[in-house]
Amino acid sequence: MQSIILASASPRRAELLTQIGVPFHPRPVDIDETPLGNEPPSVYVERLAREKAVAGAADPGEIVIGSDTSVVLGGDILGKPMNVADAEAMLGRLSGCTHQVMTAIALATGGQCLTRLVITEVTFRDLCPEEIRAYVASGEPMDKAGSYGIQGLGGIFVKEIRGSYSAVVGLPLQETATLLAQAGYPVWKVWQRSLESHNE
Repeated sequence: MQSIILASASPRRAELLTQIGVPFHPRPVDIDETPLGNEPPSVYVERLAREKAVAGAADPGEIVIGSDTSVVLGGDILGKPMNVADAEAMLGRLSGCTHQVMTAIALATGGQCLTRLVITEVTFRDLCPEEIRAYVASGEPMDKAGSYGIQGLGGIFVKEIRGSYSAVVGLPLQETATLLAQAGYPVWKVWQRSLESHNE
């Protein structure tokens, strides 16, 4: 089977791929993530995922996974906070509101690039200023889109989620497995080979 390349330095995406038993090699890429003029958030996220996958492609026999996640509120993309004040302001905006988490995944292999976009709705309960400050002081929000991590301390803010939990973390597992199968890499065969190897 082909080698899987993860074009990302995200430990969360690495953990999710490991969770479904897919062996991979990390190959972080550096691309310009500046939104284009009047670019809708959904188009932006899918474009970045595709550009990451293509940028990570080096060998025609590889399958390269690129992914991007954006938190969107009222049409505005809430990226990673620039500083403490920015993180606190973002969380204040998310307090008591429903926002969208848009995660796109792209697979580049054999000269083609397959993509999927997953949109999940996340509702925050009302947050008080003291807990926002305490959360930001923990350092967790500083490298995360929207200034929170649902899989970490920020999970206590989430009142409701409608859609894919793994997509909010950073990689939609069902869609990832579907695209891998379309690229000739069914995940269940990886499990099967692992079991056969274990039983030898």
